[in-house]
Amino acid sequence: MLKVLIPTIMLFPTIWITPAKWLWTTTTAHSLLIALISLTWLKWVAETGWTSSSMYMAADPLSTPLLVLTCWLLPLMILASQYHIKPEPLNRQRTYIMLLTSLQTLLIMAFGATEIIMFYIMFEATLIPTLIIITRWGNQAERLTAGTYFLFYTLAGSLPLLIALLLMQQSTGTLSMLTLQYTQPLMENLWTHKIWWAGCLIAFLVKMPLYGMHLWLPKAHVEAPVAGSMVLAAVLLKLGGYGMMRMMIMLDPLSKELAYPFIILALWGIIMTGTICLRQTDLKSLIAYSSVSHMGLVAGGILTQTPWGFSGALILMIAHGLVSSALFCLANTAYERTHSRTMVLARGLQIIFPLTATWWFIANLANLALPPLPNLMGELLIITTMFNWSPWTILLTGLGTLITAGYSLYMFLMTQRGPTPTHIINLQPFHTREHLLMALHLIPIILLVIKPELMWGWCY
Repeated sequence: MLKVLIPTIMLFPTIWITPAKWLWTTTTAHSLLIALISLTWLKWVAETGWTSSSMYMAADPLSTPLLVLTCWLLPLMILASQYHIKPEPLNRQRTYIMLLTSLQTLLIMAFGATEIIMFYIMFEATLIPTLIIITRWGNQAERLTAGTYFLFYTLAGSLPLLIALLLMQQSTGTLSMLTLQYTQPLMENLWTHKIWWAGCLIAFLVKMPLYGMHLWLPKAHVEAPVAGSMVLAAVLLKLGGYGMMRMMIMLDPLSKELAYPFIILALWGIIMTGTICLRQTDLKSLIAYSSVSHMGLVAGGILTQTPWGFSGALILMIAHGLVSSALFCLANTAYERTHSRTMVLARGLQIIFPLTATWWFIANLANLALPPLPNLMGELLIITTMFNWSPWTILLTGLGTLITAGYSLYMFLMTQRGPTPTHIINLQPFHTREHLLMALHLIPIILLVIKPELMWGWCY
């Protein structure tokens, strides 16, 4: 754990000491080195469930893929932000990169925590850098509203969780993930316990977000700069899923009955957000709503509490993290050239940028879960476990899959095909940096097809 955490912390002095000319090069190289070191976590040598660096920090097969995803994303965020942060004063550039690095530090500590209170503190601490990135570097004036929504939704969901955790500490005497699974919490069918159960999960369901509590997400995504959107879609939503997986083990007897409304809401959310996507005109908004739809499937998989559901949820979280981040990067490259997120204004781009159209095509196919990509593995495992839980769910999940295919193709056709308008003929060509950025997003997805057990979690 420390072999990644210490170099990440050392990035802070690097950012402030490096001369202006070398700032972006040095920070990208340093963060890419950290990302490559983090890949050593994937070589699992431990015979026990955990590899521990101390009592408070440890990794197991559930947190490892998410830790590697977090480290992999920092160099990509720095690469993506270069164009629109470069003109700013030097101190602001340094502050921006520092906020991204602090996010990575907090996320490593959140995914690596063995104490649930430490996880909770890091979970909350990620709010601060994200909020500053959205409200300071967002594109439109609505970014302040978006930041307020983001802050208050997450805080309102998290406070019941804090009380629930303190109660759990009082009744069991420990909040360590290593020992909690062996203790018997006082779980009876009293209404107080039902409120306690809801308190434990609602914070994570808001963060995921579950349909109905998702209103902060499209706003935050649309107003955030590209790195904000990338880290939100790729890692911060996954904090919710990861937290749910950790908590579900302890909430066992009550979940059988109490999970029903949440599973139904998650499945209904897949259909609803999918249909919202079909009538979006704003490109970033469409990708943001598609995230809600995918996370609904993940929530359903976790709440069924089966090994297949957990495995499918973890695979889908990793795959969605890379794909949605790639889509936000592509949307941003189009926005930097046309200065508009409206899809109708930037159609027919395939004629001018054929290689970029290929990236769009691969990212969209991954988004609609083309076999044999990991997105399909995750969706199949979740749909199968949902069908086993109740055969009726196949109607909702099947329809959701069709709608996903519909809006993914709609997004591709709307931005890439059709007649090229005269006002975009002389756009600036794509840089090598942007092609590298897309390659670093999409090659891992294609490579994960060869060795999917890296992200199966506990089940191998």
